[in-house]
Amino acid sequence: MRPSGRELSEMRAVSIETEFTKHAEGSCLIKMGDTHVLCTATIEDRVPPFIKGSGLGWVTAEYGMLPRATNTRMRREAASGKQGGRTVEIQRLIGRALRAGVDRVALGERQITVDCDVIQADGGTRCASITGGWVALRLAVNKLMKAGDVISDPLIDPVAAVSCGIYAGQPVLDLDYPEDSEAGVDGNFIMTGSGKLIEVQMSAEGSVFSRAQMDQLMDLAEKGVAELAAAQKAATA
Repeated sequence: MRPSGRELSEMRAVSIETEFTKHAEGSCLIKMGDTHVLCTATIEDRVPPFIKGSGLGWVTAEYGMLPRATNTRMRREAASGKQGGRTVEIQRLIGRALRAGVDRVALGERQITVDCDVIQADGGTRCASITGGWVALRLAVNKLMKAGDVISDPLIDPVAAVSCGIYAGQPVLDLDYPEDSEAGVDGNFIMTGSGKLIEVQMSAEGSVFSRAQMDQLMDLAEKGVAELAAAQKAATA
């Protein structure tokens, strides 16, 4: 029934290759099917002015897509002199999702910037960015702890995200692009490894949905995030 031949509740193949770049404090290449995202984490001994002197740390994110990450070439946003609205919305989402899993007091007054660069897109780029972004963040924090710069672990719980939707009248887990472009309902579910919700983005894309269908999608999302959290832990063990 699904274009990929997957079962309704089956994730795409997930792989996470850590220490993918040489210079970043934490990095990984995450692959969720044919969606590939490079995630790097950078530690800086400074924070934004609005929390300076508070003793709190900060985690933020930036997001971008390479010109040929998609079927046709996209113009670089730098060439137009500004970021598009979609880019700004996604990077804000990534930042606030990752911060939800951080004890900012334990992090101390420093900033970690997570950069998510989409190398290849086939649906679910924001979800892959959040999931891989947490891995990069975990690796960067490990270095802080090893150096003795932080005393207690500031990462409370893994953070991961997965998409779910109604495709051809059926609830499905982890939409790829052919499904995402045709889905009647599309949702992104951001959760902690212990199953608590951080954010849910759901919208009807041509057909309305019932409370029962939303519950079905929530059940699928819980299954998917549990699998992603297990992959994150295996990658950072």
